[in-house]
Amino acid sequence: MEHDLVVFVPGFLGTRLCRDGQDVWARCSESLIHSPPTPGALSALALPPGLGDAMPEDPFRLDAVDLLASPDSMPGLMSCRGYPDIRAALGDPLTAQLLSFTYDWRLSHRLVAGQLRTRVARELERWNEQVDAHYPDRPDDPRVILVCHSTGGLIGRHYLECQDGRETARALVTLGTPQKGLAQAARLLAGHAIPKIEGPGSDARARLNEVLRDWALDLPAVAEMLPMYDAVRPEGKSRPRLITNHRYPVPGLPAAAVGDVVGFHEEFRSARDEHRRTEPDGRLPYTVHCLASGDYPTPETLTLSTGGTHLTSGGNASLGPGDGTVPRVSALADWTDADQSPMLWTGFRNADMASPAALRDVMIAIRRGNPPGSTLAGGESIALHFPALAVVAGRPFAVELLGHNLQGRNLRTSMWRSGTAVKQPVLFEENGTDRYRAELIATPGRWWVEATVDSPRCVDRKDVTVFAS
Repeated sequence: MEHDLVVFVPGFLGTRLCRDGQDVWARCSESLIHSPPTPGALSALALPPGLGDAMPEDPFRLDAVDLLASPDSMPGLMSCRGYPDIRAALGDPLTAQLLSFTYDWRLSHRLVAGQLRTRVARELERWNEQVDAHYPDRPDDPRVILVCHSTGGLIGRHYLECQDGRETARALVTLGTPQKGLAQAARLLAGHAIPKIEGPGSDARARLNEVLRDWALDLPAVAEMLPMYDAVRPEGKSRPRLITNHRYPVPGLPAAAVGDVVGFHEEFRSARDEHRRTEPDGRLPYTVHCLASGDYPTPETLTLSTGGTHLTSGGNASLGPGDGTVPRVSALADWTDADQSPMLWTGFRNADMASPAALRDVMIAIRRGNPPGSTLAGGESIALHFPALAVVAGRPFAVELLGHNLQGRNLRTSMWRSGTAVKQPVLFEENGTDRYRAELIATPGRWWVEATVDSPRCVDRKDVTVFAS
């Protein structure tokens, strides 16, 4: 397997999208942070309504230039730390046998899976012509090890089962992939990405939600992230429901978006079932390894008000175990063979799973044909949690820290603005058993909060976007 072509597929936000050499998302998101939200703030990133699985034409087309190298985030949805050390994370494959697949993350995962098919076919043919010079004693011809971060895993599995990628695949490795979608995607498309609160800053949050929703409604990729597990929790009911439940519709969530995600998952399931009927013993022709986490508070459900008129602000009742972005219930890859155990539980957040610290040892084992291990999670872990997903400059916001005996483990905490090295100390106070809390104030920008403890050493770092009021 060490002679295989390694293909890396980044997730949402993971590719720099440029026009005339300028990073469009970076420019628009910075404007959104430092100025009060306006309806046209994201117009340079817009797609035409009803695009579906088609490629956009000018002026909507953007160039997918290279992998994101520094941290970035989309308010209310997800973060990406970037991939500055991706070759090391993948176990140091030769430059000639590594393909970093860049793409327009706004577009349909179906469309991008077709683009991946074309690119992999070309690169695998090229690598077949070169492999003898590097691996003369290989046991067979090179195949493909597909490594996909976050929503890149939706592209990867669609490529394998719906685009004939399985014919040349050796392995699929997904890193924090929302196999069954994200509750936050539903909040975003319903206009509640940033929980609304009363008091100072509420108008800025409301405007930001409108800007984000108006933009995201025309992005096929966001509709295909909608949750396909029981993610809608009506107040007063004992169990959550699917977003397709007509008795408890999510107010503001377009029916067309729900139809899109149902069709997307049904197409994949249908192809998978068809292949299963023709496989010897019903087994996949490639192995699957899924890195996921259950160590961090993660948005899991949307709470529907009594009467179903609106979504509530959420709170701890809507949280469940996960990687901070993808809930554990969505990370489970139940489409694989029943007798396989593809889950590798790790102590890393979603945004960090493509880092060398999280991935390198796993990839070295996979590329050598060895089992990567059944559990990677640590014991005495810690977790930072921001009840507010985005905050307004000049207004206090809360940060919670969860962990056992933190004061006795030499707790150190700090915060800093992204792109700077100057760290400010943060004071956390006990707020219940194994819970700590701090109130912070920051200027507009992207900020990081970090906590470190010893015995054993654990570190957690989380970003927060602070918007101008």
